Amino acid sequence: MRLSDLQNKDVINMNDGKKIGNIIDVNIDMSGKMNGLIVEKTKFFISMFTSKDEVEIKWDQIEKIGEDVILVKTSF
Repeated sequence: MRLSDLQNKDVINMNDGKKIGNIIDVNIDMSGKMNGLIVEKTKFFISMFTSKDEVEIKWDQIEKIGEDVILVKTSF
């Protein structure tokens, strides 16, 4: 799977069923291992919870990568 394939998917929080946003980048360490996804938050998350417009989803928070969505478990 390519990054461009992931960028077309919505990132959904499994805890509340709400859309977090869409992938804009990935976090890769010096050894080349992908640590997480950088997600640009939807306007709802930006205005309600923080002024920061992006969030990192750690690789271990990803539960399922589906055809249209990426399901994650996170607590924000």
